[in-house]
Amino acid sequence: MMTAPRADVAVIGLGAIGLPVAINAAMAGFRVQVWNRNAPRTAAAVHAGAILADSPSDIDAPIVLSVLPDASQLDEVLTAGLETALRHGDVLVVMSTVSPAAMTRLAARLAAAGVHVVDAPVSGGDVGAQQGTLSIMVGGAAEDLERCRSVLESIGSRIEHMGALGTGQMAKACNQVIVGATLAAIGEALTIGRAAGLRTDQLLDVLGAGMAGSRAMEIKREKYLSGDFTPGGSSANQLKDLRIALDAASSLGCPLPLTSVVTGLYERHADSGRADLDHSAIVLTAEEGRLQN
Repeated sequence: MMTAPRADVAVIGLGAIGLPVAINAAMAGFRVQVWNRNAPRTAAAVHAGAILADSPSDIDAPIVLSVLPDASQLDEVLTAGLETALRHGDVLVVMSTVSPAAMTRLAARLAAAGVHVVDAPVSGGDVGAQQGTLSIMVGGAAEDLERCRSVLESIGSRIEHMGALGTGQMAKACNQVIVGATLAAIGEALTIGRAAGLRTDQLLDVLGAGMAGSRAMEIKREKYLSGDFTPGGSSANQLKDLRIALDAASSLGCPLPLTSVVTGLYERHADSGRADLDHSAIVLTAEEGRLQN
């Protein structure tokens, strides 16, 4: 019996980012293998040309993209068979947002097996993933990045090598500080505007045309107008990322007073039952605060 050829790349996790990543890589001509707990999302990837792996232990590709929400889920998948499936010389690319310290521990764990580790968290949200325009912040050895570059170019419009392992995650922490604060500010601006009787669409138009405009406002515009806060990037992940940023800042002796306040807002937001909503749904918590006063 002939052995099936190895895939060019495997994608683990087919959420809001992982599914379009797998589809775009397949559409670019790569032989893509996928695994995900959720069967319907796996079916969508297979329909686009990806190959289904029945379990993590069946993964067989020299480049493996982990697009899972956090380090604990990656650990579960590694323990469930991915770690033994990885071969000497393979590159595990962690696209999840995790702490730089977690990246160091992961690299040490896989070093004995000769598996290389790269951190490559992304910005651009589900829209950027669908359009193949993600901004990818890479940490790790330059030669490992070069092995992965053509795959990353099929899913992102900017691939930036930030430096050694963990620096990609540090850059993503900086990104999430800005995103979290921006979304919180937009939420408060819309709340006061609506309270004053301003039309949301008109307010977004005029703010977006000036210095207050941002990519976050552009991407989330339809959510503010429709009130449909299906994620995108979840509020729970935004809170996780803000906490990673605060921990990293603390280790560097950098106080982040604004980020501390924004983190508190997202904690209240999550405690109100909105953790699974898109992170732009922080506007709901802002509006709720107005109504309670």
